[in-house]
Amino acid sequence: MNRVSIGFLGAGKMATALARGVISAGVVPAERVLASDPILAARQAFAQATGARVTDSNTEVLAGSDIVVIAVKPDQVVGLFGELAASWNTERHLVVSIAAGVPLARMEAAGPSGLRVIRVMPNTPALVGASASAYAVGSSATCADAEVVQEFLASVGLALEVKEKLLDAVTGVSGSGPAYAFLMIEALADGGVAAGLPRDIAQRLAAQTLLGAAKMVLETGQHPGALKDAVCSPGGTTIEAIHVLEKGGVRAALIGAVRAAADKAKAMA
Repeated sequence: MNRVSIGFLGAGKMATALARGVISAGVVPAERVLASDPILAARQAFAQATGARVTDSNTEVLAGSDIVVIAVKPDQVVGLFGELAASWNTERHLVVSIAAGVPLARMEAAGPSGLRVIRVMPNTPALVGASASAYAVGSSATCADAEVVQEFLASVGLALEVKEKLLDAVTGVSGSGPAYAFLMIEALADGGVAAGLPRDIAQRLAAQTLLGAAKMVLETGQHPGALKDAVCSPGGTTIEAIHVLEKGGVRAALIGAVRAAADKAKAMA
């Protein structure tokens, strides 16, 4: 990875998070990252956040990149492939798409024969090196290509290879998941304020609590239900709180949220 150049077609928030993450991790220096976007404000925000170069020319990005990250809106992807028809180099370019809901087959059909494409569902905690990403490998991509993408994504968090049919479910769990977590942190902090804590203390405690709980799941390998049971003393405060959450349908609401996001991703295809 430290020998490749990465180009981003689209300089939005997810592209910025990934670029800043890999640059901060020392995987690729900022001078070997280039992003294009038709919107000046997006280019300026990307450059300010990453220290990388920006342009309004997609063909300039392809000319200077080994890995090309497709980070435009899903309904723009096929048109983008067509726009760049004369600029693709199937030997050089490895295409990594982070566009939700756009199948590998559609991108492969829109590009030249043999174009190597890998579809990725990352999430915004890449910005702080804590992303949860999954990827599926296209028909022309090689094992070496998959290893490059694995290294690219692992530099900013967890990276797992899955079958493409599972990427919609990944979107529901981890792609959209940070928003669920932010909502929970906000609600926990609100509860702390209602119970008398200052806002800043309540928010920091809530955020650290979710971080610590997630770390315990990942590092102990225990089922989250078992970890939950260990906190619930008989007749204690926690089991009383869990009872309230269950009455409020929190578990069902989260399951429903994941399925709704996954269904939306599927519909976008």
